[in-house]
Amino acid sequence: MLDVTTLTQALITRPSVTPADAGAMDTVETILTDLGFTCTRLAFGEIENLYARRGTASPNLCFAGHTDVVPVGVRTLWKYDPFGAEIHDGQVIGRGAVDMKGAIAAWIAAVSRFPDQAGSLSFLITGDEEGVATDGTVRVVDWLKQTGEVIDHCIVGEPSSSTQLGDMIKVGRRGSINATFTVTGKQGHVAYPQRALNPLPVLVDLLAELKARTLDDGYASFPPSNLEITTIDTGNTATNVIPQAARARVNIRFNPTHTGVALSQWFDTVARDMAERSGAAIEVQSSISGEAFLTEAGPFVDLIADVIQTQFGLDTDRSTTGGTSDARFIRNLCPVVEFGLVGQTMHQINECVAVADLDALTDAYSALIEAYFSKFGSAS
Repeated sequence: MLDVTTLTQALITRPSVTPADAGAMDTVETILTDLGFTCTRLAFGEIENLYARRGTASPNLCFAGHTDVVPVGVRTLWKYDPFGAEIHDGQVIGRGAVDMKGAIAAWIAAVSRFPDQAGSLSFLITGDEEGVATDGTVRVVDWLKQTGEVIDHCIVGEPSSSTQLGDMIKVGRRGSINATFTVTGKQGHVAYPQRALNPLPVLVDLLAELKARTLDDGYASFPPSNLEITTIDTGNTATNVIPQAARARVNIRFNPTHTGVALSQWFDTVARDMAERSGAAIEVQSSISGEAFLTEAGPFVDLIADVIQTQFGLDTDRSTTGGTSDARFIRNLCPVVEFGLVGQTMHQINECVAVADLDALTDAYSALIEAYFSKFGSAS
């Protein structure tokens, strides 16, 4: 059996800030090969990905995660080397400790306790979750479909727990769409506004119209959708010039009441109507990061909740909160649930994970694997 803390440290010492891999995927591949997995490396662009499977029978239980991490920020603010993986006061310190190298290590350590299983175990590991996510899991999912590879259920090891291990799992996520509105008017002198067309009042009116709409009142298991203005820019450094153009970006986090396409069409309609009324030219560029999804209550979700109740004595919160994750791509293959470490320090200076939590998560993952094949297959 493999030691989860040692594995976590080995992964943290690989400075795999997106898109760099820095040997992190090699580390995972070597360990999984030794555990009897057939590993397939999938490189897309600058990104290293890995799909590994042990067994050929169904069901196939997959663990999905990412080895890439966000930048460390101001390095001098770290108490210890962010890639040193030192242990202090029972905590492993380092970038990626909870998001999410610790969970990858915990699942590998759990798998090492099972020399065989009734069906198949697989790993889908990407190096492009913290970046733009165009050459990571979404490309691997396409490859799996093309090759006819079937995954029956998936656990994503994101740090889903809120304040204590197991208190929350993620059974869905809201969708996300970004849009940039560029209003082009006519530059001129502020003393002669009749000779110009100021794009800023047009942009303000457009944004006010967007904000005035109540998108919805919520959806089963989801909060209401929300639109947020994230930036307004003109680039105007003069005090006596009406600018030529102004831009704003907005983001909507939306529940299953909406689709990304429908919201994009709404943006286009509002912009077109505002352009007709104002005489300004308005361009819209929309980008859909992911659609909303929900893994419905059923045997798989119940199994995870039951394991958490047994291991931690908690009635886990089946949540849809938070940002996006790669579960949004995997849900096109199979039911998917996120269950991982406590995310209190993710993306922060001095990110860390308790050694006790690593051990406890490994035990929980082991119990989950055993319960899964007992329920969905025949244990061997």
